[in-house]
Amino acid sequence: MERTTPKVDTRNMTVRITTAAVFGLFFFSLLWFGDQPWAPGTYLAVMAAAILMGVREMTLMARVRGFNPSLVSGVLVAWGIMLHFYFATGNQDPLPLWLVFTLGGLLIHFGALFFDAKLEDALPSQAITWLGALYLGFGLGFQQKLFMLQGTLPKTGSRLILSLFIITWFGDTAAYFVGSYFGRHKLAPKVSPKKSWEGAFGNLGGNLLGAFLMKATVCPEWSLVDIFALALLLGTVGQLGDLVESTWKRSAGVKDSNAGNVSIPGHGGMLDRVDSLVFAAPALYAYVHFVHGFN
Repeated sequence: MERTTPKVDTRNMTVRITTAAVFGLFFFSLLWFGDQPWAPGTYLAVMAAAILMGVREMTLMARVRGFNPSLVSGVLVAWGIMLHFYFATGNQDPLPLWLVFTLGGLLIHFGALFFDAKLEDALPSQAITWLGALYLGFGLGFQQKLFMLQGTLPKTGSRLILSLFIITWFGDTAAYFVGSYFGRHKLAPKVSPKKSWEGAFGNLGGNLLGAFLMKATVCPEWSLVDIFALALLLGTVGQLGDLVESTWKRSAGVKDSNAGNVSIPGHGGMLDRVDSLVFAAPALYAYVHFVHGFN
């Protein structure tokens, strides 16, 4: 059968690696200081910036199709969801989700009456505003929740966040190279013609390698069952998250989520970078909560 993916783009790969190294140095430095009093607030600021960029890209893709979602409302509601995770500790919940959703509904729907110049598209525009807020608010809010978890080992949250990124990134990297060189059978041709079943299985292999590495370095309490379960869980939901974001780009007719605007060099837009993590973070939290009892 005909190859479904091209050979590796070495020029773009150099840019990707350089950008990843710069961001990785900053990000892993923050994780190293994860037990410091200022670390949760700093991580909150990083996630808030990522939410701003991600909601902006959702807005840009929607505007390509002629809709008019509210960037301000989407960002504020997403920040409210993330702040819920930040403030909720133990039995304390000073910013409950029902309050965030109530205020968010007032902001999105009543605000459109005064500030939306295209009310004829109110239904899709307001729906997309909600989608961006929920997608980024929960996806990155659960990263914040993971970062703040405490366990028997020091810097438990940093260990979990590092595991989340390494397992997911190892899978993405393996999928890229396996798919580029061995991809023959298309995975989802209507959504992303370049993705192949060979790449998908390579992704799971990379997830498994990343999980073994985390067991050997930062998560020694993981069992063999944990390694395989987390590799399969994070790998599966991560790839589904990638396909979900690909459907949005295809429906908008854009190559990158930034819709041709400012991007991360070699990596496209913010949504292109977090599409797997948005689903993998809640999945990892659910696993450590229900299987290991973290709360």
